[in-house]
Amino acid sequence: MILFLEQLLNGLQFGVMLFLLAAGLTLIFGIMGVINLAHGSLYMIGAYAGTWVAAETGSFWLGIPAALAAAALTGFAIEALVIRRLYARDHLDQVLATFGLILIFNQGITLIFGRQPLFTKLPAAFDGSVEILPGLPYPTYRLLIIAAGLLVALGLYLLINRTRVGMLVRAGATNREMVRALGVDIRLLYTAVFGLGALLAGLAGIMAAPILAVQVGMGEQILLATFVVVVIGGVGSIRGAFVAGLLLGVADTLLRAFLPGLLRQLMTGPEADALGIGIASIGIYLLMVIVLLVRPKGLFAVGS
Repeated sequence: MILFLEQLLNGLQFGVMLFLLAAGLTLIFGIMGVINLAHGSLYMIGAYAGTWVAAETGSFWLGIPAALAAAALTGFAIEALVIRRLYARDHLDQVLATFGLILIFNQGITLIFGRQPLFTKLPAAFDGSVEILPGLPYPTYRLLIIAAGLLVALGLYLLINRTRVGMLVRAGATNREMVRALGVDIRLLYTAVFGLGALLAGLAGIMAAPILAVQVGMGEQILLATFVVVVIGGVGSIRGAFVAGLLLGVADTLLRAFLPGLLRQLMTGPEADALGIGIASIGIYLLMVIVLLVRPKGLFAVGS
């Protein structure tokens, strides 16, 4: 039971990271209609910028605003120089252009930092564990990630549902042409949405830095799972990104932790491990297929 609760918390932490990435991506795709493969690169840039500033200053907390600023400014630059020219283009053009950005950013990071992974020291106040239940110590920093993700989710909910900007965002996700016809500066709205998505990706990057190796290509490793979250939750839906992120994070973690052991009850060890790892690695994609069979537009489709 203790092991299950520990893995459940690990799943929640992973799900929160997926949500931070998917929230920006679903807004960008839902409102702007742009497939941005370089979203994972913004996650990487945030991780590198925050890690470098933390190492230079000796303060992890100073690395957070550095990561947010680096990711947001990069996002603004991408939108102004590249994405703005792709709004009316085919999705294939968007895919090719943003894939090219992945290669550029990866090579740029390699030239600046090299290929050796960087590691971020945990902040002293969170370099330990707390006993949640008797016999269940859990790393304090992972609890901080979960709490930060929940606060961001609450903030996004209030922004999207309780402000004029949020009203425009929701309207843009439902009918972009009508928003433009009403006289809204759609270019400014697009830039703001893209910058917000980039900022959230940067936040995810710096939050993940102390528990993962900060390395070239780290964005591509999580990007596919992020797209799965967007598809399952429903394109353009923050609520869908939150629910789907937690669902996939928990499902992926529990499958990887327990499925091989369950299969060992039915077959020999090596075969059970190989089959269990294989099924666990495709578990989130099987879940996506099941959801799409029942709800083709996702769990919380915008405008449905």
